[in-house]
Amino acid sequence: MSTPPPDKPSDKGGPPRKPPEALHRDPWFVWLMMAVFFSYFWLAQGQDQQSPLLPYSEFIQSLESGEIGRVEIRGLDLSGGYNNSDKSVDFRTRLPEFIGDEFLQKLESADVDVNVKSSETPVWVNLLVGFLPWVFIIGVFVLLSRSVQSRMGGMGGLGGGLSFSNSKARRFEKKEGGITYDDVAGLEGAKQDLGDIIEFLKNPEKYQALGAKIPKGILMMGAPGTGKTLLARATAAEAGVPFFSITGSEFIELYVGVGASRVRDMFLTARKEAPALIFIDEIDSVGRIRGTGMGGGNDEREQTLNQILAEMDGFDPEDVVVVLAATNRPDVLDPALLRPGRFDRKVVLDLPDKAARVAIFQVHTRKTPLASDVDLKKLAGMTVGFSGADIENLVNEASLRAAREDRHDVTSDDFLVAREKVLMGDERPNLLTSAERERVACHEAGHGLITFYSEHSDPLQKISIVPRGRALGVTEQLASEERHNFDEDFLRDRLRIFMGGRCAEQLLYHNCSSGAADDLKQATKLARQMVVNWGMSKDVGPMGFAEGERHPFLGRELTEPRPYSEALAEKIDEEVKQLLLRAEAEAMELLDKHRQGLDKLMAELLEHESLGSEEVVACLS
Repeated sequence: MSTPPPDKPSDKGGPPRKPPEALHRDPWFVWLMMAVFFSYFWLAQGQDQQSPLLPYSEFIQSLESGEIGRVEIRGLDLSGGYNNSDKSVDFRTRLPEFIGDEFLQKLESADVDVNVKSSETPVWVNLLVGFLPWVFIIGVFVLLSRSVQSRMGGMGGLGGGLSFSNSKARRFEKKEGGITYDDVAGLEGAKQDLGDIIEFLKNPEKYQALGAKIPKGILMMGAPGTGKTLLARATAAEAGVPFFSITGSEFIELYVGVGASRVRDMFLTARKEAPALIFIDEIDSVGRIRGTGMGGGNDEREQTLNQILAEMDGFDPEDVVVVLAATNRPDVLDPALLRPGRFDRKVVLDLPDKAARVAIFQVHTRKTPLASDVDLKKLAGMTVGFSGADIENLVNEASLRAAREDRHDVTSDDFLVAREKVLMGDERPNLLTSAERERVACHEAGHGLITFYSEHSDPLQKISIVPRGRALGVTEQLASEERHNFDEDFLRDRLRIFMGGRCAEQLLYHNCSSGAADDLKQATKLARQMVVNWGMSKDVGPMGFAEGERHPFLGRELTEPRPYSEALAEKIDEEVKQLLLRAEAEAMELLDKHRQGLDKLMAELLEHESLGSEEVVACLS
C-alpha cells in the first residue's frame, strides 16, 4: 500500500481561525493605556530622581549662607536651585511635618524666589489610576480567553461566544492525482466490501428499488499499518462525496460536554452536505466499553460515546451519511456500538499474504529505480508478517542507503540491509569484548543447531553475532508460508529453540548468563499460553481461560475475578514449569549429541560473524 501525502483540507471544514497576528492587534487599547500610565509615572518621578536628595539640615545651612536662589514647595516636598545655576532643579528635600511661618520668613530674608504649588493630584490622574487596574485585568482576561480559543478551535469575536465546542473534523476534497483504489494494494477483499458503499452513493436508486438500505456504519479492524486510514480516504475519493475526517481523541477536551457538542456539530455538518462520509480514526479512544466509573474524564468519554450512538440511530432515512471507523482494538469497543443499525458491516484488514506483499512492493517501487538483481517476489517471501506501512518503510530505507552511496538504482543488497535495520536496528560492531563475543557466539550457535535439527520448526535463515539495536546476536528463521494455526509439535520445537542458547552456555561454560533473559521470557509466555489458553496439558485438561487479555484501563472491571481456583492456579504453574524443564532437557540432549557440530558452528561464527542458511548446512552436514 502506498501512503501519499494527505489531501489539503478545504476552507469549508471546521470553524474559521484568526491568524496569530489578530490576537495581538485586537487589544491595542489595553497596551496604549498601560503605556500612558507607566509613561506618566516615569516622567513624573524621573525628573525628581535626577536631582540629589539633600538632608534638611544641610538645606538650612545653605539657606543661611545665601547659596539658595529659588525653591518650589509642593506640600512637604521642596525642590530648588542654587544661585548662578543653569539647572532647573539642583536638589530636593523633605520638610518637617510641623513647620511654621518662621521657615517662610527665613526664605524671604534670604531673598529666595518662592513658588508654592498645590499638592493635590490632578483629577485625570486619579481617574487613570482608578481605572487602569480594571482595564489591565480585563485585557489579561481577553488575551487568555483568545489564547485558549486559538488552541481549541477559534472564537467568534467578543460577542460571538466560545466556539471550541464546534466539530474539529477536517473536510477533504477530491483532487487531481489524489488517492484512489489503485494506490491501495493487497486489500482486495476489503475494497470489495466497501465497493457496495461506493456504488450505493453513486447510484442509490438501483438499491432502493430492491428495498436495500445503505449500511449506517462500517468498522474497519486491523493491526497498525494495515491501511485502514488509507482505505477510508481512497473510498471517499472513489465515491466522490464530501469526506470528513477526525480522530477519536479529538472529541475529548478539558471542558465537560465539549465532546458531545462536537459530535452533534459534526453530524449536523455532514447531513447538510449529504451524501457524505464521516471517518473516525482510532474510535477505540472514545468508544470503549462503558461502566468502569473511573472518574470525570471517563464520564466525559461516556457522554461522547452516548452522543455518537444517538446520532447514528437518529439518521433521517433521506440523509445518506455513512460513518467509517477504524480501530486496532475491536475487543474493547462497547457492544452497543457494534450492533446492527450502527456499525452494520465489519471489514477485517489482515496482514498481507505473499501475493499482497508483492503488489504492495510494486506500488511503493513505482518511482524507485531498481537494479536488475531485485526480485520483488523474493522480497515478499522474506517479509512475512510485514504490514503495508512496514514495507513502505523498508523501501524507503533501501532508497536512502543507495542515495548515501551515490548510486542511481536500488539493489537487492540494499533491501537486505534495510530489512535487518527495520527488524533489529543499526549495527553496533564494536560493542562486545572478545570474551563477550565468544559467549554470544556460543549462545547463537546453540539456537542455530537446535533450529537445524528441529523437524517441525521454520527453516533457519541466518545466524549473526553482530550486535544490532538491543540484541547482541540473532538466529533468524524464515517461515516458508504464513502460519495462522500452530500445532503442538511446532510449539514444543519453539520451546526447545528458546532454550538452545542457554543450554549451549551451560554445556561449554558450565554456567548461564543474562543473555538468555528474553529467551526465558518468551518461552515462559508460550508455555503458559499452551497450558492456559490452548488446553495442551493433560493434567490441567482441555480448558481455556484467555488469561492476560483483561486490562482495567481498556473498559474492563477493576475487580474482575480470576476464572479458576487457587488449586488449579498451582497446577497451571507446575505444568508451565514442567514444559520448560522438558524443553531444556531435550535441548541439552541434542546439543550434547552434536557437540562437535556446536564447536564447529561457534568457530565459524567467530571467524565470519554472520552465516547464511547454506553456510550453516555445510557446517553441520
